[in-house]
Amino acid sequence: MNLLDRYIIRAMAAPFVFGVSTVIFLFLMQFVLNHLDKLVGKGLDYWIITQLIALNLAWMVVLAVPMGVLFSTLMAFGGLSAANEITIVKASGGSLVRMMIPVMIFGLILSFALFLFNDRVLPDANHKAKTLFSDIRRIKPTFAIDAGQFSTQIDGYTILARSVDSVSGMLKGVTIYDHSKNRRLNIVSADTGEFAFTPDMSKLVLDLTNGEIHQLVPGRFDNYKIINFNKYKIYMKASGFTFNRTDDDIISRGDRELNIDDMQQIVDEAMGKSAEAKFRTMQQLIKHYNFLAGIVQSDETEKAAIVKLPSKRKKDTSRISALKHSQQRITFLSSTIQSDIYQEQEYLLKAKQYNVEIQKKYAIPFACFIFLFVGCPLGIITRGGNFGLSAAFSLGFYIIYWACLIGGEKLADRGLLSPVMSMWLGNIVIGTFGIILTLKVNNESLSFPGSKLIGRLFRRKR
Repeated sequence: MNLLDRYIIRAMAAPFVFGVSTVIFLFLMQFVLNHLDKLVGKGLDYWIITQLIALNLAWMVVLAVPMGVLFSTLMAFGGLSAANEITIVKASGGSLVRMMIPVMIFGLILSFALFLFNDRVLPDANHKAKTLFSDIRRIKPTFAIDAGQFSTQIDGYTILARSVDSVSGMLKGVTIYDHSKNRRLNIVSADTGEFAFTPDMSKLVLDLTNGEIHQLVPGRFDNYKIINFNKYKIYMKASGFTFNRTDDDIISRGDRELNIDDMQQIVDEAMGKSAEAKFRTMQQLIKHYNFLAGIVQSDETEKAAIVKLPSKRKKDTSRISALKHSQQRITFLSSTIQSDIYQEQEYLLKAKQYNVEIQKKYAIPFACFIFLFVGCPLGIITRGGNFGLSAAFSLGFYIIYWACLIGGEKLADRGLLSPVMSMWLGNIVIGTFGIILTLKVNNESLSFPGSKLIGRLFRRKR
């Protein structure tokens, strides 16, 4: 690697780190805002929240790195163009393609590294994040009593406090409706009360002072009791208020939580079962055909046999019985064929869905290489090398790429497009445009509708 190659890579390094970090930060803010209501008020430890964010950073990295490549090439080559360094290189006998060689090597290495991350790290991170989210959703909000409002957070109890001391947490004017005992209803009222958890966090203890208990057995109005007390403790089950981790192996994995080898096994199994269902369908069709052919061939024989019967009533009865039997047999064969066809289609659809995810693991990392052919020549054309211009172009091409990716996935799921074409559509569109643009800029033959206007516009901004 000569001095020019090192200079170009060094010019890309800082914008690449900045671009990736910015995109990850935006994804992270979106993630926090979307899930803030599921995390706040549950008394979660900061380490649990940190783990959840760290696990979700995996998919953010996969989406951010290609955009970071596009942003860094736009910034680097835009800066070189603005400083007339591109002109100096060309005057020395160089070309854009020669300047892009270290960038392309960097893109290939980055694509391979992102592919390994996408295949080896991301599935486990997605699965652990799903399991952790499931555990968090099961946690009840941190227990709290609001003054003048009924609380039903604890199963079997309805609690009302007229006022709450914000400093000590002391409850005043407490009324408790105890429904935990099926055969008896307790209504407890007290002047003051205070909550505390047992050391193992399994029970919630409510210490009450100066009150009375009204006991009533439903359906027996003669058995009504009033008990006065100075101090009284109620032990309530506190299940759901503590965080418990679930073993990751217990929860099944989805398509985005498997690596390529595991998904390929599922695809092969689905294709095998689809072939078996198709074979059974063919067998049933042959049986169906043979049965119908047998009915036609035996029709004359049956007519002759029926004619020999002594009475017309016996002839009709035999004919009706034969028709009913044939109808039942045809109905059974038809339902069997329809079931096999449905199974074949379901297995094919499952295979396509997993094939889409397999191709996605290849296509997204390869976008790091494809975006180089857009960022380098486009940076030279705009001659900007500034953040706003590069960010705008990066966002625009990224939106186009993801529109192709998401649209292709929808078409593939509906069976309108093959999994390979659906996931590589964005790379093909962006790559074709980038290669054409690179060749035109390299040969200094840039000409497309509006190219002169765009060049004048960005030179004026400069």
